[in-house]
Amino acid sequence: MIKDNQKTLNRLHILMDALIIAVSFLIAYYMRFYSLLTNLRVFNVEKGTFYPLSVYAQSLYILVPLYLFIYDRAKLYTPKRSKKRLAEFYYITYSNFLGLAFYLFLLYMIKEENISRIFLGMFTLTNVILCTIARMSIAQTLMIVRKRGYNLKHVILVGYSRASEAYIDRIFANPQWGYYIHGILDNNMEIGTRYKKVPVIGRLEQLEEYLVKMSLDEIAITLNIKEYDMLEKVVTICEKSGVHTKFIPDYYNFFPTRPYTEDLYGLPVINIRNVPLSNTFNWIIKRLVDIIGSIVGLVICAIPMLIVAILIKLTSKGPVIFSQVRVGKNNKTFKMYKFRSMVLQTDEEEEKAWTTKHDPRVTGIGRFIRRTSIDELPQLFNILKGDMSLVGPRPERPQFVERFKEEIPRYMIKHQVPPGLTGWAQINGYRGNTSITKRIEHDLYYIENWTLGFDFKIMFLTIFKGFINKNAY
Repeated sequence: MIKDNQKTLNRLHILMDALIIAVSFLIAYYMRFYSLLTNLRVFNVEKGTFYPLSVYAQSLYILVPLYLFIYDRAKLYTPKRSKKRLAEFYYITYSNFLGLAFYLFLLYMIKEENISRIFLGMFTLTNVILCTIARMSIAQTLMIVRKRGYNLKHVILVGYSRASEAYIDRIFANPQWGYYIHGILDNNMEIGTRYKKVPVIGRLEQLEEYLVKMSLDEIAITLNIKEYDMLEKVVTICEKSGVHTKFIPDYYNFFPTRPYTEDLYGLPVINIRNVPLSNTFNWIIKRLVDIIGSIVGLVICAIPMLIVAILIKLTSKGPVIFSQVRVGKNNKTFKMYKFRSMVLQTDEEEEKAWTTKHDPRVTGIGRFIRRTSIDELPQLFNILKGDMSLVGPRPERPQFVERFKEEIPRYMIKHQVPPGLTGWAQINGYRGNTSITKRIEHDLYYIENWTLGFDFKIMFLTIFKGFINKNAY
């Protein structure tokens, strides 16, 4: 059982990170001043012209607690059962560069100019690599251990409903989390009924009995909405047992992933929708990042865009840039720019449907730029104009918006924020010819959980998994 294991694991993580910081510091010191690198002109340094290790090591009194505090604020010590490894690497990198920035600021304030900046760069790089390797190794070890039946979190569900099915779906899709669901207690389903191998094992009246005879780590209350008159009794029994209890409402699809609550003199009020970008300050910050980012992007991509433009002009008739009407923030339409990747068509032909696999309308160069997302680069001008953002839900054509708003619940919520060049759905693989429902789920998660850090995380991950689009035809 693992009720107390997480605290122990967190303490070990803190000790491990403190040790890694110190080891990285020593490795960087050796690399900077005593390794073969010192023979290179860039790294050359004469002996006796730099502080001894004893002086450098005094910085650890500041760096170790500083970095551990930043790691904690970056939630690197929360349970790892549902964490994605690439996301953890992002937070490790982000935390290290933030720590380095704080330390450089401190050196500037005390006018300390003799601490090698090259050394600090080596320390940061070494610390990111060692910390990542250590955490990935721990995660891999835990995964192997859980697959062998150890370190599992034992759970039962109270109530059969849409919520219980959704919970089971996610647990089965992520075996590395190490959850083992023993069964469901429910009054309406026959005992022995199964959902994805999870059986109904008893009735709600047997809850107390099961809590006594089973050693559980967690109870998930997933009552059907029609049985909420029993909720108070179920919660009382669960709390009496001392087992950690979660409540997953059967109407979970109405709530944001991070509900925004208010306290009206002791009465909790849950807001159905929380959109952080409705805050003026947040919107201004995001817009400034968009302006700076689009200008930098246009400067960096100027030559590649020019080459693509020439290739398009040489290989097919028609304009280089193709514009298409899309629906943006507040349901307002705008012209979105792309490099033309198809042969010339009439408006009626173009509006018929999405591009399909082996679509004859796609040109040779068009297939390449669509697959690599290069065709999207002209949208940097849309971002500069304010029609779009660097990060946000992808904009759709008006005819599809009219169709999807009738077919997919909450579809129109995506238009409460500016559409983006990249987004949370895109880096999770939902782009091109993929599930619209899943795409909207990810878009809503982004809208409800927006932070500037989340935007930077998505842009960072786009570098690794956002450009190549296997679903682009």
